[in-house]
Amino acid sequence: MANYRMSAPCHFGLESVLSGELKALGASDVKAEDGKVFFTGDEHILVRANLCLRTAERVLIELASFPVYSFEDLFQGVSKIPLEDFIASKDAFPVKGWSLKSKLASVPDCQKIIKKAAVERLKKAYHVEWFAETGPVHQLQFSIMNDKASIMLDTSGVGLHKRGYRPSANEAPIKETLAAGIIDLAGIYGGCNATVFDPMCGSGTFLIESALKALQIPPGINRRFAAQAWGLFDDSVWQEERGRGIERVRKDCQFRGVGSDIDQNAVFITKENAKKAGVLSRLSVATGDVREFVLPDTDTRRIILCNPPYGERLMELQEAERLYKQMGQTFKNFNCDIAIISPHEHFEQIYGRRADKRRKLYNGMIKCQLYIYKKK
Repeated sequence: MANYRMSAPCHFGLESVLSGELKALGASDVKAEDGKVFFTGDEHILVRANLCLRTAERVLIELASFPVYSFEDLFQGVSKIPLEDFIASKDAFPVKGWSLKSKLASVPDCQKIIKKAAVERLKKAYHVEWFAETGPVHQLQFSIMNDKASIMLDTSGVGLHKRGYRPSANEAPIKETLAAGIIDLAGIYGGCNATVFDPMCGSGTFLIESALKALQIPPGINRRFAAQAWGLFDDSVWQEERGRGIERVRKDCQFRGVGSDIDQNAVFITKENAKKAGVLSRLSVATGDVREFVLPDTDTRRIILCNPPYGERLMELQEAERLYKQMGQTFKNFNCDIAIISPHEHFEQIYGRRADKRRKLYNGMIKCQLYIYKKK
């Protein structure tokens, strides 16, 4: 059984969360860098990572890493990779990637060189002159940073944030993988007996991801991955790992999610998405204004999660600031844990309370802070 050196990209600020996930799954040699985590494992770990990781964007096999100061260096480096171990004679192998702070600044030219080197390597391996590329897709990815190239093979296909439950979303939804990271930082764990409140639930991502995490439902359990079509890993590995994931589901968990939104359509979307995710029975969602939110008593730990409007234009910003102030007044006497993500540099002053913990995160390209207020 072969071991693979792999990497999983993630949102900046979630590297430690993803590292913890990988260690819990049994990966070895886990090492975090900016925006990604490297790890080692066999085919079971590769499949398990795709099925179970909550904060990773995808799972990549690291094929090679080498210095590049010219296109010839890039060509020769790719030519030495045993691509035939992964790519069959009829398989498709498109190329995409990026280059930063490198002598090889042209991404299209890098794509062409890598593709040419791959073709020449596979020509020799299969003794053919032309590739139809009608078979399963093996997406080759490259990154070039400070004149060092990394060549990778994407095993996931569609990004791992695409759980399959959210074809519908309202404006500016938070990405599932970022929501999962915030949930982890807020202290929600597998088997967690808690009630999570989101009084601005939008499309329901916080509530749904919290339910999946607490119930230990693998986020990728109902979707397919690019590597399934390759024939490189036996189908029994995928079946075994899906079975492992299902066996670990915590149906006994005392988790509840309570959501509300001033937009009735958002409430409808949340319910539809929760139904697709299989957690609707764990949620209660209704129309409501955050400014009138009342925290009910429960027999379990209470956690409030919020992704309030950012206000990217002047009038919207002023409205967002009024909302932040009102949230602070509404939440100030609540004896529970609260986690709020916002890009506003003066959020704490407007909200009226300094956070107990802060974590810098990126929602897409927007630099944000996660403000965590602990139970008093």
